[in-house]
Amino acid sequence: MDLSIFDEWESEVRGYVRSFPVVFDTAHGSFLVDQDGTEYIDFFSGASALNYGHNNPNFKPALIDYLEKGGIIHGLDMATTAKAEFIGAFTELVLKPRGLRYKLQFTGPTGANATEAAMKLARLATGRTNVVAFTHGYHGLSLGSLAATAAQHYRHAGSVPLTNVTFAPYDGYYGAGIDTLALLAKQLDDPSSGLDLPAAFIVECIQGEGGVNAASGEWLRGLADLARRYSIPLIVDDIQAGVGRSGDFFSFEDSGITPDLVVLSKSLSGYGLPMSLVLINPDLDVWSPGAHTGTFRGNNLAFVGATAALKTYWADGAFPAEIKRKGELVRSRLAAIAEQHPGELDVRGRGMFFGLASLGDPSFGAKVSQEAFHHGVIIETAGARDEVVKFLPALTIDDETLLRGLDIVEAAVAAALATV
Repeated sequence: MDLSIFDEWESEVRGYVRSFPVVFDTAHGSFLVDQDGTEYIDFFSGASALNYGHNNPNFKPALIDYLEKGGIIHGLDMATTAKAEFIGAFTELVLKPRGLRYKLQFTGPTGANATEAAMKLARLATGRTNVVAFTHGYHGLSLGSLAATAAQHYRHAGSVPLTNVTFAPYDGYYGAGIDTLALLAKQLDDPSSGLDLPAAFIVECIQGEGGVNAASGEWLRGLADLARRYSIPLIVDDIQAGVGRSGDFFSFEDSGITPDLVVLSKSLSGYGLPMSLVLINPDLDVWSPGAHTGTFRGNNLAFVGATAALKTYWADGAFPAEIKRKGELVRSRLAAIAEQHPGELDVRGRGMFFGLASLGDPSFGAKVSQEAFHHGVIIETAGARDEVVKFLPALTIDDETLLRGLDIVEAAVAAALATV
């Protein structure tokens, strides 16, 4: 099988197949395998939808057993045993150990669905309309979430005015030493600034698509303080940075803040199955029954995978400690690569979420990604101009595979910089 059937019948909207033009057939752990049997080390992990790797053997038996017993697959928002078991595991293993008290809203099935619900609920609860998002932010591509997404590439495809969102500068947007929250604070304090009192702030603690920009704990605490001062609900979009990617289950844990709403998706189901979730401060849970629905908000097979993932990896502190250990290995290797090319590269991120950015070549990310693919590594780009190589290896990857993949990327970086 070649790619002709996709070229002939699939929409021009397809993207990743253009970067990785082979037909994939199977996958296991940190490897994708094409139809010819060629293995590729996966440093992309389904854009962080596969934090636990492909076809994780810790989850597969539970999923198969559930299918074989005739478990409910599609349940809308009806009560099911699979949902009850997930809620029990999530509250006992994630929320209570962190001292968090949230109501759970199952939206479905994508992260954009969760983002839409969170913004809609914040507006409903406050009676206000404007939302403040941040430069380089990405929150989804349905029209409501697209309005809070900064990239022109995506915004132009909306084809209608994208309203009721104001953009503020993210941490570090103007360079080191400039407090970007001072501007936002001044605008909120000034009744003639032109900034309507927001219904919400929406922020990624680590911006993925925007270039792997990690906000400092100080900046996040300052944002949370502004939110409290002006009674503005704070939404943390943890769709890509959550479920362990940052080194903790939530990307905001390190800063010590407690958001009013948290949106989760991607790796939440454990196995790559569609599932999204909004965590809601109980004081904001002003929905009336059926005010926000979705046909696939009850993906019970995803609940089964999610429960297995929580019980396997989040029952104690061993897994996050291992993520941070491997993350330090990645960071140190990327720092060493950057040192080989002084003044040309910048290392960003934390946990197991890193970016290697060119300081002068907008085509750097694409060059590295293409070169790495030719030598057996799947890795994607990020940033306003795709100038960043984005590292999202499975959190379960073994050291040998991780180091082998980093060796390939290091060679790809040298090759890319040699063509500038």
